[in-house]
Amino acid sequence: MNRNSVLFLSLSVALVVFFTIDMMVGSVDYSPAEVWQALWGEGERSTVKIVRNIRLIKAVVAMLAGAALSVSGLQMQTLFRNPLAGPYVLGITSGASLGVALAVLGGPLLGIAGAQWFQTLGIAGAAWIGSALILAIIAAISLRIKDIMVILILGMMFSSGVGAIVQVLQYLSHEDALKSFVIWTMGSLGEVTLTQLWMLLPAVVVGLILGVVAIKPLNLLLLGERYAVSMGLNITRSRAIIFLSTTLLAGTVTAFCGPIGFIGLALPHVARALMRNADHRVLVPATTLVGGAVMLLCDIVSKLWVLPINTITALIGIPIVIWVVIRNR
Repeated sequence: MNRNSVLFLSLSVALVVFFTIDMMVGSVDYSPAEVWQALWGEGERSTVKIVRNIRLIKAVVAMLAGAALSVSGLQMQTLFRNPLAGPYVLGITSGASLGVALAVLGGPLLGIAGAQWFQTLGIAGAAWIGSALILAIIAAISLRIKDIMVILILGMMFSSGVGAIVQVLQYLSHEDALKSFVIWTMGSLGEVTLTQLWMLLPAVVVGLILGVVAIKPLNLLLLGERYAVSMGLNITRSRAIIFLSTTLLAGTVTAFCGPIGFIGLALPHVARALMRNADHRVLVPATTLVGGAVMLLCDIVSKLWVLPINTITALIGIPIVIWVVIRNR
């Protein structure tokens, strides 16, 4: 077996181990045998209910969220040729935050919080609409503007503008609504229901498939857009695929789990360091495995310390980002 095969096997084993531990750890700890029995509907009824209805769903969400954010971060770093670009540089998180702010903070202010259609939409739906709106604006601009760095700057400006609107809503809101919004900004993997998981799963899978489709364009973009065009790459089409993939991955995770920081920014660098390879045919699957495994580890630590998931991802991600900055001077 060559080095890459050994690393892929090791990452796969780590993913399975962390997935198992994540279902074992909680307010009540279970042994691997108890978890296995509960997955097959055997053992105590309370254990079966906790493992199958709560912990299994949360572990799957953690794995999907880590893979989605990591791959979307890898795409953005390659597209913008910037090691500090993350999945949220296009303003996707800001759009989701605006949607949630309008739902949680604006609803009570406008007196529509009790409306049936408003409750049906929910926080996840509002976040999705906000992300899609920002993507539509960025996509329309990218058709006219060819310079990718201009698109990056505009994404940052959209984020700042949306952030200002959210701050106004926070200032005008009541205490209960403001508390709900602040809790959402901390991120959570445990709020996703089984019904929501069946919406989260296909969106992430489609986003990852688009990420695989974008492997060849991403490899060409490593050498610059001019070189990619000279090799026959359709820049507009490639950008559209990458933007759509990133929105499905990062936008969906943000909609259902809240804004989770540093995973998409830091873990692509971990995958590069492990694989010692810039080929996206290697990096995309490696980043997927690294993201899923590390997110499961973060969930385990957050359970043990009873802390918000964003706190753990920051503690793990910040040293990696500092290392990247120092290495790139």
